[in-house]
Amino acid sequence: MRLNQFLAIESDLKKRVFAELTELDKACRKPDLLNGFVATYEALAEDGEHFPTEQKRVQYNAREVLQTIHKSLGELFNIEATKDFANCEVKADVVVDGKTLMAQVPTTFLLFLEKQLKDIGTMVERIVELDPAEDWRSDENDKGVHVSAPSKRHRTKKIQKGIVLYPATEEHPAQAQLITEDQIVGYVTTIKRSGAIPREVKRTLQRRIEKLSNAVKCAREEANTREVVRQDASAMLDYVFAEL
Repeated sequence: MRLNQFLAIESDLKKRVFAELTELDKACRKPDLLNGFVATYEALAEDGEHFPTEQKRVQYNAREVLQTIHKSLGELFNIEATKDFANCEVKADVVVDGKTLMAQVPTTFLLFLEKQLKDIGTMVERIVELDPAEDWRSDENDKGVHVSAPSKRHRTKKIQKGIVLYPATEEHPAQAQLITEDQIVGYVTTIKRSGAIPREVKRTLQRRIEKLSNAVKCAREEANTREVVRQDASAMLDYVFAEL
């Protein structure tokens, strides 16, 4: 049988065995389910009143419970042993663009790689990108930091000054008024700095992660098609349940 066939069986077997064990564990903690009685009534006189026998059946007994546990776990132990022994032997190469990045990788490490690459991809996806509205370049004095092109704007200050509305005449004095106007007092040059990731770098990382993830999955699938040797782990359970 191939390893991938064992893996398909393992999932359903685990569900069944753990469901059985959970039910038995709950039952064994309830004395009412393991205890019973038979009560018979005997009249003093032959013509006296008679009452029917009362009884409560024992629903579970420890011996049968332990025998069931022995049998169910025996199936699980054997399939887990077969899988884990196979994982020590079943290996495959991780190949990207025709180049072997790692040779003869066990399936357990391939599974680890899949999980880690998925997490790395999520982290890269969340990294903030440089604002595409700006023209960025690398800061030669601060690796990993980008700087924008300088932008210049003027700074103003509000100044009050008087203006003559109507000049003076022989009949009327001059009329003046204070007004406020913005007067340029200087210039501010701004250079933005950012530690965000360039969009093209982020896309390159994502493509490489995807390509490597696919290679790891292919390697795992190849490894899982290898034939495996059935293992028998019953001796350990036989030792535990020998008294039954």
